[in-house]
Amino acid sequence: MKVGIIDYGAGNLRSVANAVQALDIEPILVSSAEEMEGLTHLILPGVGSFGDCMAELEKRGLIGPIRDWVASNRPYFGICLGYQILFEESVEAPGVPGLGVFRGKVVRFTEDGRKIPHMGWNAAEPVSLADPMWEGLGGQPYFYFVHSYFPVPEDENIIAMTTEYGETFASAIRSRAVVATQFHPEKSQQAGLKLLGNFLEVGVPVED
Repeated sequence: MKVGIIDYGAGNLRSVANAVQALDIEPILVSSAEEMEGLTHLILPGVGSFGDCMAELEKRGLIGPIRDWVASNRPYFGICLGYQILFEESVEAPGVPGLGVFRGKVVRFTEDGRKIPHMGWNAAEPVSLADPMWEGLGGQPYFYFVHSYFPVPEDENIIAMTTEYGETFASAIRSRAVVATQFHPEKSQQAGLKLLGNFLEVGVPVED
């Protein structure tokens, strides 16, 4: 097993790497397409803005290779911004296209008195406990969130977890070999490590 973590010049790489190391796997930091060769799993963490992330991925020549990786049905885990950029666009960066792996738009929480960003621990309820990706997490695990934006997938069938914060939003998706979460598993203690461990162990696509 060779686990790569995309390094695009931002993001909480060390905490993600530490979480993978806690699972007895030494991750590889990846900042070019050549460094993706031979990997079995790819993790794209995310901290920062949608537009800056896409610009940095383009500068490193990683946009095409990441799209190809997902299209070839190899295990991908997107965290926070690594989840959001899977979609077509974001209101955070008008005119900047995302990876477009899935149809949908990233929107901002409505200014209605709630604190933005949504920060802290919150429940993420799995849509189906039959998926081995959520094994051992229970019906309502708690994870750590820090975000003002979240994706709205056009295809509701890919929504794997939902969370309540003034409204219900898709806090995780699962489609074939893709898993992506709005929360940070690397900051979510045992639940987060269990989820990352499930991703590395399952490593196979769900049925279409």
